[in-house]
Amino acid sequence: MSLFSALRRLLSMRAGMRPGQVAILRLYGPITGGARSADWIESIRRLRDSARVPAVVLDVDSPGGSAPASDYLYLALARLAAAKPLVTHVRGIGASGSYLAALAAARIVAAPNALIGSIGVISAGPRFPELLARLGVQVQETKAGRLKGAGAPWRVETPEEAAKEREIVDAYYEAFVSRVAEGRHLPVERARELATGEVWLGTKAVELNLVDEVGDLDRAIEVAARMAGVPAKGVVVRARRGLLPRLLDRFATRAVGSLADAVEAELWRRDPRY
Repeated sequence: MSLFSALRRLLSMRAGMRPGQVAILRLYGPITGGARSADWIESIRRLRDSARVPAVVLDVDSPGGSAPASDYLYLALARLAAAKPLVTHVRGIGASGSYLAALAAARIVAAPNALIGSIGVISAGPRFPELLARLGVQVQETKAGRLKGAGAPWRVETPEEAAKEREIVDAYYEAFVSRVAEGRHLPVERARELATGEVWLGTKAVELNLVDEVGDLDRAIEVAARMAGVPAKGVVVRARRGLLPRLLDRFATRAVGSLADAVEAELWRRDPRY
């Protein structure tokens, strides 16, 4: 055995991944943009390009989240699914953006009591101009661009701003419906009938053709392994983060102003969410 081969084998063993094993990629928690989304995308690319990974199981327990981030995640997973077998397993919640991500897989296996669906879009944010007026607080705006600052919480939304927001929400909704129709091989109108924002248990989702079968993670691994023609052995692959992002996250949690910054960011957020 060459030195290079020995080193490669050692690194593979340290990572817990041996050739021929089904990789299990966890999608847990809210889907957000930023560093966390980038970590998921990078992990998906690594799994897609690795000749040592014959198949992947996406293990989902997520309520969804940012519509742009969810759609970008779906696109990355669709590329992976075009390269090798991808099976989704929903253990707890596969709703909204996480259900969109699940649609990239060739098969969806869900726990009997998993929550499936919530196909829809929402854009929400607080408005408190009356409260500010009572407190005697005025906000001075200097802007260029008629719709710049749309969604600012300190003033009433104009009809034009509301119409623009409705246009964006409807566009995301139609895209979601199209993904459901394509991924589940349904007529578009049938997919639209299911796109009410409601959720169903896994057993009911099978009847509605939103998932393929009920089962646990082991069952999803079996399905993926059979599709790839390999033994049914799976290993969890964790999203890899660089040293700098980890240090920055640790610092942010300790910084005095981090909570205020987070609140300010949420107040400004009016991006559509799945």
